[in-house]
Amino acid sequence: MRKNQTDAEKKLWKILQDRQLNNAKFRRQFSICGYILDFYCPQYKLGIEADGGQHFENKGELKDKARTEKLLQKGVKIIRFSNLEILKNIEGVYEKIYEMLENLKVNPSPQPSPHRGEGVKAPQPFRLRRKGVKQSSPHRGEGVKAPQSFRRGGRK
Repeated sequence: MRKNQTDAEKKLWKILQDRQLNNAKFRRQFSICGYILDFYCPQYKLGIEADGGQHFENKGELKDKARTEKLLQKGVKIIRFSNLEILKNIEGVYEKIYEMLENLKVNPSPQPSPHRGEGVKAPQPFRLRRKGVKQSSPHRGEGVKAPQSFRRGGRK
């Protein structure tokens, strides 16, 4: 993971952050299947990559292809843009991402989500107790008191 974004990533993040694009929530530097995606939208299982020059060399292209195939097996679609394309044609990049999100909205992927917490039940929300407000217990009926032995202080 990199701490500093490239100029292209900064420019791309400006259009992805704060649900500006089709109300989709994107995350930066998101880890999936041992890979770190530049940007990822869990709702649509869409990864977006900003590729520098090394990605267009033979070795880089082979790595990217294998990575994309593995992620696709997990139901994650990848869309790639060159840094130059992002810097010179951000409107075109915006349109391509928008179209991809619209297509995914109509045709959602049937595969399970590969991101964190897969197969783990979400915890039940807890209730904040406020002073002076009586709350019912899900374990006992309203107004039923616990036996003296279970109350604070125990038996006397």
